[in-house]
Amino acid sequence: MSRSIYPSIVTLVPKSMATERPPSSVVATRRTTAANNMSALEARVSLIFALASQTTSVSQRRRFLADLATETAKYVFPKRFESRNLEEALMSVPDLETVRFKVLTRNDQYEIRELEPYFVAETTMPGKYGFDLNGASQSFNVLAEYLFGKNTLNETMEMTTPVLTRKTQSEGVAMDMTTPVITKKLEDEDKWKMSFVMPSKYGSNLPLPKNCAVTIKEVPGRTVAVVAFSGFVSDEDVISRESRLRNSLKNDSQYKVKSGASVEVAQYNPPFTLPFTRRNEISLEVERKQE
Repeated sequence: MSRSIYPSIVTLVPKSMATERPPSSVVATRRTTAANNMSALEARVSLIFALASQTTSVSQRRRFLADLATETAKYVFPKRFESRNLEEALMSVPDLETVRFKVLTRNDQYEIRELEPYFVAETTMPGKYGFDLNGASQSFNVLAEYLFGKNTLNETMEMTTPVLTRKTQSEGVAMDMTTPVITKKLEDEDKWKMSFVMPSKYGSNLPLPKNCAVTIKEVPGRTVAVVAFSGFVSDEDVISRESRLRNSLKNDSQYKVKSGASVEVAQYNPPFTLPFTRRNEISLEVERKQE
């Protein structure tokens, strides 16, 4: 017979049913072995997670490189519009989404386009000039932040083309043309507005900007007269080309400049593009002449 002792209690237990306690050295060995086994298991689990994380990182890097290659190809292998002369034949634009339009008529001086509606994100530019580098850069950055995630969905949206610079009437009618940037002047405030044309897949379901300096607007469809030209754009150049376009439209048998229309400039290319391959456009809204 053996005894199992608890405080103040003595109990007699048959030896065959008794549980013998192993020596303390055996217990210590078992605990050490268990600890070693757990460490090995934890190491294996950690290794599995590390490998999974590494695999994910590799996958993400590959996806990033694939996306980078795809985006780069849009600039390396650009597209061209139908050309009217040698100057236009040398122009190219990135293979990005642009505002959809249909060419109604064309001649040696300009073409008449019917634009589809679209949405823009816009901001007011600092300074008095539409093509001031400092003011344009600041405004571009504000809009780019919205496009690349500073919005209520934290969503990155695709780039579009071209950049539009637009001078408008004081009442500020909705913008148009393509993407991603529009700059328009408010004549009563002596200010300009820059706008990005939004990717069409969003429609009216665009995320809201987190920066209150950015607003979202819908631009209705309209008809415009367009002239394309290469090189870099200046305010003086726009004034001169607008004047020539207005004079040319006076002789058009079908269309005339819409009352109150103001010039808009589209710039399709990134800054590193060679001047003679850049595509710029000025446009004026027009309407059909009454017969």
